[in-house]
Amino acid sequence: MKKVLIIGGNSYIGNSFIQYIGQLEEKQFLIDKISVKHKEWEQYDFTGYDTVIHLAGIAHERETRQNAQLYYRVNRDLAISVAKKAKKSKVGQFIFMSTAAVYGSNVSVITKDTLSQPNTHYGRSKLEAEQKIIDLNSDEFKVAIVRPPMVYGYGCKGNFERLVKLAKITPIFPDIQNKRSMIYIENLCEFLRLLIDQSEWGYFHPQNEEYVCTSEMVRVIGESLGRTIYFTKAFNWGIKAMQKKIGMVSKIFGDLYYEVDEEHHIKILEIKDISLVQSKYSVVNFKESIHESIERK
Repeated sequence: MKKVLIIGGNSYIGNSFIQYIGQLEEKQFLIDKISVKHKEWEQYDFTGYDTVIHLAGIAHERETRQNAQLYYRVNRDLAISVAKKAKKSKVGQFIFMSTAAVYGSNVSVITKDTLSQPNTHYGRSKLEAEQKIIDLNSDEFKVAIVRPPMVYGYGCKGNFERLVKLAKITPIFPDIQNKRSMIYIENLCEFLRLLIDQSEWGYFHPQNEEYVCTSEMVRVIGESLGRTIYFTKAFNWGIKAMQKKIGMVSKIFGDLYYEVDEEHHIKILEIKDISLVQSKYSVVNFKESIHESIERK
């Protein structure tokens, strides 16, 4: 049975992963978690762990001039220090949770030719951490860099939470046919389980099997809430004009997705993406995932 250590004890993904593994019929991992507050990780003994998952980081804070350096201290410097300690402690695998934000907000379709050009402190700090951590990769210390798109699920903060709040009160919503990569938390947890079980290394870009249209997501959210929401194209011209000027509008209504081929292989030819195809970790389909995210609220 593999021993797993989660860095970022109170993280949404970390707590969800522990719960997900605990619900499986066959117990596969022994999981411990520690916080990075008060530098607890510096005194903690990493020896004997097969995998360390680094989930500590800053994501949902509003970026300002005052907190810019905090992103680099936490998302970059801390992650690199933890990875170095894990390697020194002879941990076999290090999983770093990065983000699709390393590609920046000026891109809509991400393929093998898409360059990493982050334009936020969040994206830059994650990319700079990736670049140093992947250099530690070896036969004895396998590094897996995970770049998920928007994660959603019960209790998840961010844009999904905003859409749920909006769906509770709005009678109408724009009818815009966009395309976005997203991943439901249980699908991400299954993906991480496979990474650990198979001792994978490289860059990975997990996503739901289906692309998500924001209008369809709001419709299903409304359905889960027992509400009928009416959709109109009347606002589309204004929304399209605002997408280029307002980042939040672009995040909600613009396109941003990892391109896949007919067999659902993500067309980003990093080291070993193709070894984990969609059918292996998409354990919950889109509609069911929305219902599960709402019903417990």
